[in-house]
Amino acid sequence: MSNKDKSAMSEQKSAQRTLVPELRFPEFREAGEWHEKKLAQFLTESRIEGSAGDIAKKITVKLWGKGVFAKRESIKGSENTKYYKRRAGQFIYSKLDFLNQAFGIVPKELDGFESTVDLPCFDIGEELDPVFLLEYVKREGFYKKNGEVADGGRKAKRIQAEMFLSFPIVLPIQKAEQQKIADCLSSLDDLIMAENQKLDAIRNQKKGLMQQLFPREGETIPRLRFPEFRAAEAWKEAALSTWIDLISGLHLAPDEYADAGDVPYFTGPSDYANDLALVSKWTSHSVNSGRSGDILITVKGSGVGELLYLELDEVAMGRQLMAVRPKSVHGEFLFHFLATQRQRLIALASGNLIPGLSRGDILSLTALVPQREEQQAIADCLSSLDDLIAVQNQKIDVLLVHKKGLMQRLFVAQSGVQE
Repeated sequence: MSNKDKSAMSEQKSAQRTLVPELRFPEFREAGEWHEKKLAQFLTESRIEGSAGDIAKKITVKLWGKGVFAKRESIKGSENTKYYKRRAGQFIYSKLDFLNQAFGIVPKELDGFESTVDLPCFDIGEELDPVFLLEYVKREGFYKKNGEVADGGRKAKRIQAEMFLSFPIVLPIQKAEQQKIADCLSSLDDLIMAENQKLDAIRNQKKGLMQQLFPREGETIPRLRFPEFRAAEAWKEAALSTWIDLISGLHLAPDEYADAGDVPYFTGPSDYANDLALVSKWTSHSVNSGRSGDILITVKGSGVGELLYLELDEVAMGRQLMAVRPKSVHGEFLFHFLATQRQRLIALASGNLIPGLSRGDILSLTALVPQREEQQAIADCLSSLDDLIAVQNQKIDVLLVHKKGLMQRLFVAQSGVQE
């Protein structure tokens, strides 16, 4: 067979693509193909007139499919802004954040709350299951593809309601199959939510412990002390310069780093990682570098005070970072102490036009430190909670990956989209 014939056959197969999901529940395997239709066949935009902006009870849609919530405002809206009442069960999205997965279903408790036309709402027809719809539009193959082609290949600034209604949806005609898929994914969402609640509980436990394991301002003994240290002397106060060395980062020119090299190069908190596989920038310049056991601290920009206890052998740092090197104090104890000082560090940095911490700000920071054995006990206690948090995060990541894989197999992509 010639290449021309093979190409023609491939094109014919593509044209005859069957609209059947890779994974289908047994009772629907003989139910026939799914159908591709326009959303306008199932959705109708709702325009129930509401209140003026200064008195309306407002709702907002969180990014990345996180749901619909009451909007809290410190400043009242304009009385000239028109709002529309939204009803429980309606589908809602953000015109401005379509590409950021700002989709949701209005919950019962927010029935009667209001939004502007920038957060349009739609009544959902009887033929379409609301949860099926929500899960369908949350797929990258839907929102990214449609959002980027809606403005001639460019990322559209706003996805208008008329444009949204013209987008295709591929779905089973039997609503029972839609509901089966929705129930499957909802049960997985419930499991993910339960694991997230466990994660929050561990984080809150750690936060509460930290508040008790370190002395409050003006005190030299913590409220909670391990039994073997209850008769020990008070903690000693000194400037941080007594306990550490401080290494400033050094800016590298673009030609001094690349996507491969000898030494990881961190320029800000978004680079923080203790896994070489996650490092995106590398260099052969290792002047002013951090090393294993140092605490990296962000000293400039919006992430001021963000920390990383470094486990990698060596990391070159940009000038947005500094490395706190423990000298006569337990490293992990110091890391946890600095974590309790985050708000203090932010306050120190906020006096400048661009938030920033100087070497002097850090070195002159006062620290209360107990004897080495007590430092070790506190570090071990809090690090064990960090380990639990890491394990819980891994559980959630596994579930999220599992859900993403299921969605790719349970849904049929629209024409021309590869998922």
